[in-house]
Amino acid sequence: MTRPMAVTRPRPITRPLRAAPPGAWYTAGQPRARRLTRGTELAAAVAVQFALLAVLRPGLVGVAVGAGYALASWGVLTAAFGRRRTLGPADHVTLARVVLTGGVAALVTGHLMGDGHTWTLVALASVALLLDGVDGQVARRTGTASKLGARFDMEVDAFLVLVLSVQVAWSAGAWVLAIGAMRYVFGAAAWAAPWLRADLRPSIARKAVAVVQGVALTVAAAGVVPYAGALVAAALALLVWSFGRDVAWLFTRRHAPGSRGSRGSRGRSTDGAGRPRLLDPVAR
Repeated sequence: MTRPMAVTRPRPITRPLRAAPPGAWYTAGQPRARRLTRGTELAAAVAVQFALLAVLRPGLVGVAVGAGYALASWGVLTAAFGRRRTLGPADHVTLARVVLTGGVAALVTGHLMGDGHTWTLVALASVALLLDGVDGQVARRTGTASKLGARFDMEVDAFLVLVLSVQVAWSAGAWVLAIGAMRYVFGAAAWAAPWLRADLRPSIARKAVAVVQGVALTVAAAGVVPYAGALVAAALALLVWSFGRDVAWLFTRRHAPGSRGSRGSRGRSTDGAGRPRLLDPVAR
């Protein structure tokens, strides 16, 4: 009697697991119909921005500036997040800060045109600055940290400080604009000198100077502290010192391997006063 031939089953083909995109866990348990797409989220932020402008009433010019800011942000973020189907939880926090910053910009414009909403401006700026310490923590705890998220948060920080410097410069003098413009001047200089794009070593002092800028400008904008101009001047001096120290350090390492044209530099990723991340100690 012949034995029956053993039947061998084909082994299943295993494929390597792919890393889930940022925010995948955030929507994995939701029905497909309930998941908000990136376009829907950004469009909702624009709608909230217009609703905020209607509540703030910063004047005709202020509304125009706020509306232009909202539309410009929509276009920039749509292009930046073009490869993502949805935003992560930390990105939602930063997106809320985008809306608040647009409200601050509209109120500053209205104030320059003669419409006074100083306390509303200070309140919005304070909330935006406080939330800057939230989005980084959310990104780290949810495992959704990314270079794009860090750059997103950095640009919001930089623009908020620029707008606040315009507000304070109206009463203290044009020299205050140096605080808001320094990060952009550094970014422009990096195009001419690629060694400025190299990674910076971690620095607690740089993070502390970063915090001082937003706090000093917000306090000065409130107008309740005597000698606010001296406070802002001290903040500017610290900022110049911080930039100067880092520029000198980068200059001494300009010929080091990987220093020329490397990513993650000031103006592109990590941290720094007036540079990438103004308030959050750890970039996401």
